[in-house]
Amino acid sequence: MFDVFGSVKGLLKLDSVCIDNNVFRLHYKATVIILIAFSLLVTSRQYIGDPIDCIVDEIPLHVMDTYCWIYSTFTIPDRTGVVGKDIVQPGVASHVDGEDEIKYHKYYQWVCFTLFFQAILFYVPRYLWKTWEGGRIKMLVLDLNCPVMSDECKLERRKLLVDYFTLNWHTQNFYAFRFFLCEVLNFVNVVGQIYFMDFFLDGEFTTYGSDVVKFTEMEPEERIDPMSRVFPKVTKCTFHKYGASGTVQKFDGLCVLPLNIVNEKIYVFLWFWFIILSVLSGLTLAYRAAVVAGPKLRLVLLRARSRLSKPEHIEAIAEMCQIGDWFVLYQLGKNIDPVVYQQLVVDLATKLQGKESEERKVPISYVYGVMSDEIAFVDSNRASMHCSIPMNESKCSRSENSQENWVDTINEEFLVKTNERLVPE
Repeated sequence: MFDVFGSVKGLLKLDSVCIDNNVFRLHYKATVIILIAFSLLVTSRQYIGDPIDCIVDEIPLHVMDTYCWIYSTFTIPDRTGVVGKDIVQPGVASHVDGEDEIKYHKYYQWVCFTLFFQAILFYVPRYLWKTWEGGRIKMLVLDLNCPVMSDECKLERRKLLVDYFTLNWHTQNFYAFRFFLCEVLNFVNVVGQIYFMDFFLDGEFTTYGSDVVKFTEMEPEERIDPMSRVFPKVTKCTFHKYGASGTVQKFDGLCVLPLNIVNEKIYVFLWFWFIILSVLSGLTLAYRAAVVAGPKLRLVLLRARSRLSKPEHIEAIAEMCQIGDWFVLYQLGKNIDPVVYQQLVVDLATKLQGKESEERKVPISYVYGVMSDEIAFVDSNRASMHCSIPMNESKCSRSENSQENWVDTINEEFLVKTNERLVPE
């Protein structure tokens, strides 16, 4: 039995770099492992063991077993009562063709295949995200999750990360929204599979788990086992053959389905598991919508991810980043040593603030052309100033739209260089 589950061991391997979240892993890792394990278990009992045993006097047993397994068995849902007194088993009694409702049970032959197919569907969002992600987070980690690394190496790799964020600032939204799309696919998949299994079990799955819970709370004399209704252990099978006179003879046999003992337990577990998974996935989508729409929530989450960082550094990054920048930085926090991550936050905040300051202080444009002697500057408060730089002297006049006092002097070196650039030869 343990050899059957040996092929599932590869799915238990933990990734060295985390590129998703816990709920995502419940879909592509936990659920896939569960479904494949169940599929292998059913397969081992169905095709290696003895899935059906039928009883009829006039027909050889192996012929009857094969026939009833291929053409399926049936029950009479209306036949209920006390087992051993009124009926042989729930749904097993004499019936009249054309008058009594007959329910055929074909799906138990396909349980192992449907479980495996469902496992593939649960892995599809993971496959898409892994393809779209392209190993970006793994490349950005740069072994900074390694506990043993020299300070010089850490400093060099932090600089590389800061340079990456600086060059790709505000260009990573598409990367983040692809992940959000995969989260939506997870939710759609689990809800869709609930309805798929309901269709597969002839409309019995949506209330299957709740019916089992109610069954355990009822009095033994009054209750009817819903598991026996969906996965009957004893069913009927009708075999037809020609008699000695050439007429068609009908033989009713009783068939025992030991495989359904396993199937009923599997689907009880899957009912509760899928309900829990769909609720968690729905809450994840609500959380994700709040993250996309709420910059303040992103700030709180970034603070929680980098508790060692100073609040002003976190706030500086949160104010300037978009959802894609925040997402990549947050994902890195899951994979990098907390101390290194804190230093990265400090370096990135300093770099971004310095870059913003430089962009505000550099010359904006020449006002009257390349050879003009008047250029415009912008200070940190975005108050404009025009500087007239004649041939022999320089003077600055503050424009009327300034909101604060301008600095008294301007960097002499910058003025000298500007004079030299503007003086005609």
